[in-house]
Amino acid sequence: MGGDTKGFAADAAGGRASSAPLMGRESEPTLFELSQPGRRAWSLRTTGVPEWTPEELVPRAHLRAEPVEVAEVSERDLVAHFTRLSHRQYAVDVGAYPLGSCTMKYNPKLCDAVAGLPGLTGAHPAAPASLVPGWLELLVALEEALCEVTGMAAATLQPAAGAAGELTGLMLMRAWHEAGDGSRRRRVIIPDSAHGTNPASVALGGYEVTTVASDARGCVDVTALEAVLDETVAGIMLTNPNTLGLFEEDIASIAAAVHEVGGLLYYDGANLNAILGVARPGDMGFDIVHMNLHKTFATPHGGGEPGAGPVAVSERLAPFLPGPRPVRQPGRGGDGDGGERFGWEMPTRSIGRVHSWHGNAVVLARAYAYILANGGDGLRRVADAAVLNANWLRQRLRGSYDIPYDRPNMHELVVSAANLKRRSGVKALDVAKRLLEEGFHSPTVYFPLTVEEALMIEPTETESPQTLEALAHALEVIAAEALGDDPGPAKEAPRTTPVSRVDEARAARQLVPTWDARP
Repeated sequence: MGGDTKGFAADAAGGRASSAPLMGRESEPTLFELSQPGRRAWSLRTTGVPEWTPEELVPRAHLRAEPVEVAEVSERDLVAHFTRLSHRQYAVDVGAYPLGSCTMKYNPKLCDAVAGLPGLTGAHPAAPASLVPGWLELLVALEEALCEVTGMAAATLQPAAGAAGELTGLMLMRAWHEAGDGSRRRRVIIPDSAHGTNPASVALGGYEVTTVASDARGCVDVTALEAVLDETVAGIMLTNPNTLGLFEEDIASIAAAVHEVGGLLYYDGANLNAILGVARPGDMGFDIVHMNLHKTFATPHGGGEPGAGPVAVSERLAPFLPGPRPVRQPGRGGDGDGGERFGWEMPTRSIGRVHSWHGNAVVLARAYAYILANGGDGLRRVADAAVLNANWLRQRLRGSYDIPYDRPNMHELVVSAANLKRRSGVKALDVAKRLLEEGFHSPTVYFPLTVEEALMIEPTETESPQTLEALAHALEVIAAEALGDDPGPAKEAPRTTPVSRVDEARAARQLVPTWDARP
């Protein structure tokens, strides 16, 4: 084979194979460890293109004094390296991904296939409207479907992710107030159980955060809310059901109180999956609604995939939406065609663009395919199954974990490992790491902050009863193990993953973000 294999066999002595073995080595080497001087990937011997020196292409002032040190490997070793790494990854296509609040659900391959059709992927974003009527019709139909689901009047598809949708909503809130009485309202109210991105978005939007406490039932304390309401409040950001997985039963009173002082209601759509076809934010009194298409409508989530966070608004805020927007236009009739056409239109008081083009279009196409595939009745069944799955888990785990708010929940539930910590020292983080050994991705831990040793679990509607049974059993085994004679396994986990438990405190204090190839 050639090259130096020093150290490879020694690493394999005794230990578990934590990845596909390579030359007797226990763990996957880095590319620099595979590197040998002079190795190259395959290439044509000659291309007929004149050779250029770097100095002819880039001014010398912009060149490094020394070449960048890169790994020198063959194509075979390069492909094998990244293929082995891909086999170590966990994903929604591998198994359950019960991250609370994130709604990590399976992405149907039908939607990928539809969005990959040449007629959709072959269009250039700068093409004039007359050349892409099919795309425009799709975008208009998606916007109309999202407005129907949320009970709103109009929407923008431009925001590229949920966080971008949050900022867009706050920009709309500011534009509305400044166009009204010209006032610079300075505060936005956020419940103490809100999503962690909400305070950051408020700050980016130029507002101050005012936190309102939850009551004993885990919902917004209406009395506490009323105490902080005045004419300096621009609005309130909340989601319903809330981050504890509980429905805000006082939402009508909350909406009336905020509207009374001239504020607006912003709906964080991270939990929309729980109420599809059952209840609509617009009917609850919300003025602005952002949606995470990668959560509710099963488009790819994470891993660098472009996201989509459309924002829908009530009629009075529609003139402020980002633009241009795809719209239906009546046929002009000059050529005998009086039918419907599609084009672009800028809202009269638009806040401007929030995306370089018109949103992440192929992601939007996937979401529309998901909506069409399910239909209105199917979307309702999505919500029903998601809520049923979460409530089944709450009932099943009651004897093993504390249930801080033990009443019917919606799409997700929050359990606590506080009792385990008191009796054995096993914390929520230990439970999450031990769960990796059982073949499951861990749930969200330590969130929301209002629950001690929180484990936040969202099974979604896509997990079968068999998967739920296996997940519940694994969590029960871990709890029993923690309270048994030897709680060590949970405190030492994970022991069977490619990377075992790390010293997280040291990693945070002595972070090394790069691997230095120099000797």
